[in-house]
Amino acid sequence: MDNAQVNELVDTIKKRFNHNSAKKILKEKYESKMLFAESGGMWKASPELIVLLSSMDDDNIVLIDTYENPCYVNRQELLTKAKQCFQEQTNAWFAEYQELNNER
Repeated sequence: MDNAQVNELVDTIKKRFNHNSAKKILKEKYESKMLFAESGGMWKASPELIVLLSSMDDDNIVLIDTYENPCYVNRQELLTKAKQCFQEQTNAWFAEYQELNNER
């Protein structure tokens, strides 16, 4: 293996490492943006929360928030807010992810 091939291999490895590092940072950025306050609690907009709220029938329920505090919430209001936050942040995450892939 000559010096040019070694340099090319090193450049390729650096690009992959930088890309994976950038993806991890992007994930952390948008996961933190999934947190929102509602009904006296702090919630993480997630598919699990959305499914849980969608599967319940009662208008008002008690749920444990992100900080493990029980909160009495209006199920429909929390569901609407969780869906909105999740969709907004996921769309923004996807757009930045696409830009990252195009740079690669």
